[in-house]
Amino acid sequence: MKIKKLGRCCLIIEENGKRIMTDPGKYTISFQNEEKNIDYIFITHEHTDHVHVDSLKIVLKNNPYAVIITNVSVGKILEKEKIRFSLIKDSQEMVLGENILIEGVGKLHKQVYQSIPAVENVGFILNKRFFYPGDALSKIEKKVNIVAFPVSASWLKLSESVDWLKELAPQIAFPVHDGILNDYGKKAFFGNCQKLLPDINIEFKVLEENIEVEF
Repeated sequence: MKIKKLGRCCLIIEENGKRIMTDPGKYTISFQNEEKNIDYIFITHEHTDHVHVDSLKIVLKNNPYAVIITNVSVGKILEKEKIRFSLIKDSQEMVLGENILIEGVGKLHKQVYQSIPAVENVGFILNKRFFYPGDALSKIEKKVNIVAFPVSASWLKLSESVDWLKELAPQIAFPVHDGILNDYGKKAFFGNCQKLLPDINIEFKVLEENIEVEF
């Protein structure tokens, strides 16, 4: 498996000859608009840092055979734009092609505040190895090797992510949802992760933007 982080939550995952894009949002427009040979696009929820509709149209123009996999709430937005998609929900498994297995994980975005309704959010487990939760800290029973974990958000404390990772116990974890952090913020947040995660036997790995890494 090869993973390239375009930024924030937009990843390009290469697995078994297929290329998958996650959450093409507003923070990574210039990069995702240039990507070619994308087979699948996973969208976890409707917030614009995870799906920017005008950019998505360009991505689809450049990748006309790409299949979007998402949830009902995002689907309603795409229907209005006459964009085709396939639905997935929590605990649903889906086989893509001959050798890509995904499982939907979770139902709702982690709550920002009690007076703000949580939108639908579905994360993805890819080939029983890699877990990308979107904007949630969903519990899973299955063992996974690699986790992309949210590191900074209005709905999150870093300690929550670390405790969540401790329960999941992957071999490797790398940060996403870091688009609002400047260099000083990244130094502070990533520095804490570098101290805390090895103590719970998790390798902390920072993916530099637009650099493909093999796992």
